[in-house]
Amino acid sequence: MILGAFGMLGRDLQRAFPSAELRGHDLDITDTNKISGAIRDLNPTLVINTAAYTDVDGCEDHRAQAFAVNGEALVPLARVCQKTGACLIHYSSDYVFDGKKTSYRETDTPHPINVYGKSKLLGEKNIRENMEDYRIIRTSWTFGTHGKNFVETMIRLSHEMPQVRVVNDQFGKPTYTADLAQKTQEIAGLAPGTYHITNEGICSWFEFARAIIPNVVPCTTAEYPRKAKRPAYSVLENSKTTPMRPWKDALGAYLLERQP
Repeated sequence: MILGAFGMLGRDLQRAFPSAELRGHDLDITDTNKISGAIRDLNPTLVINTAAYTDVDGCEDHRAQAFAVNGEALVPLARVCQKTGACLIHYSSDYVFDGKKTSYRETDTPHPINVYGKSKLLGEKNIRENMEDYRIIRTSWTFGTHGKNFVETMIRLSHEMPQVRVVNDQFGKPTYTADLAQKTQEIAGLAPGTYHITNEGICSWFEFARAIIPNVVPCTTAEYPRKAKRPAYSVLENSKTTPMRPWKDALGAYLLERQP
């Protein structure tokens, strides 16, 4: 069963898990009775949860909603998976870290600096405390052909303005959701635990943008303030599985796929 099956990652997961039961907006993850009932009725061996409140700045204004969707909803979901014997795969974020280190392994202690990161960390905690057969996949800077993402934003802005300003002092790893979905197949067969899964290669948002559009110029975070604080470094180290391809290769594949 794929929860959030019609979002950006969910649509790529459909291709990776073609026999999965697909649930979208018809099944609100915060509706405990419906979620539990749907899983008990289907009795799946694997539940993949992509449902999340991902508007990082919006989370600052809608704290209760962020914690309800990203954190509290994982308690009943984990409990029903534990009772029915289903493995749960859940996606978390690089933003559970504060960015004071230049990179983070799965064993590093999280310390989020914004509401989104705090809500995602609560979700992780609630899964670990309520079930055993789980895979938490932390990922970062996702882009894919089935949803709004940084690549599409850059392309749109490139046509709308002579120069596009992008911060050059926040570093991470871009991740193509098609690659992440395929990697999820492998993770399902590995031991329970937490995994850092991204495409390989570190860049700043500016360097990422420069690989997409020609008319981008660098700026600092101080020059381009946002409502939610962002970690300066949210580089996730994959220390537990084979690496995925470099993000530049993945971006090239994405740009080819999006062409009409």
